[in-house]
Amino acid sequence: MSATLWIILCGAVATYLTRIGGHLVLSRFDRIHPRVEAGLNAVPAAVLTTLVAPTAMTAGPAEWAALIVAVLMSLRFGMLALFLVSAAVLIAGRQIFG
Repeated sequence: MSATLWIILCGAVATYLTRIGGHLVLSRFDRIHPRVEAGLNAVPAAVLTTLVAPTAMTAGPAEWAALIVAVLMSLRFGMLALFLVSAAVLIAGRQIFG
């Protein structure tokens, strides 16, 4: 097997183990402490911030337009509509602004 295939397989196993490990640890508890639950509830927002913030700092007008549309749509619509419209604004903005 090639080195690339080994890297992909090892990455897949590592990803699976980290995902299942958290589940196995938390499944051993009858009740989760409220602070732990609050921390776990904050994880999606923290991950989203780490994905969006670097791009927003170096973004051009197309990215800013898509970000503003996404924020405004998140106040009223669901995730699918938010994603589709924001992606369309980003694509159109990149065509217009270059």
